[in-house]
Formats: sequence, C-alpha cells, structure tokens
Amino acid sequence: MANPKFMKPLQPDAELAAVVGSDPLPRTEVVKKLWVYIKANGLQDKVNKRNVNSDEKLLKVFGKPQVTMFEIAGLISKHLK
Repeated sequence: MANPKFMKPLQPDAELAAVVGSDPLPRTEVVKKLWVYIKANGLQDKVNKRNVNSDEKLLKVFGKPQVTMFEIAGLISKHLK
C-alpha cells in the first residue's frame, strides 16, 4: 500500500512550478513530471544516463549544473509545501 504522506498533494514553489506546473501534486507525480521534462529537453547525460544536466529552469530547482537521479527527490523537497 502506498504511503499516504507521499500521496498528499503539495504546492510547488515558483521555481519548481516553471517545470511541473503550479497545481498541487503528490511527490510521486512531481518526480514523474520532472522526468517528462528532462527527457523532452534531452537533459539526461549522454554518457551516464543516471545523471541529469540542468538547464536554466532546473538549475533554479536543483542548485547545481548536474545531479544524479538519486538526488532528485531530496532536492525537490525544499520546493514543495
């Protein structure tokens, strides 16, 4: 059974909303939408597919030019209320 805490819709701040939209979303949907954005914009590292290269919008969310896929969930936390 899914953890209800993860299913609770959270409000993205302005930086995250620029990527996933401004509607409240459960954490799982935020991560899904981030991946849609990453793939649509070709931001997955060509050499190491586990890394994501930040564009201007993702740099504001992640705070650094490259992150691993394992860091993403932790980095978006501060952008959700």
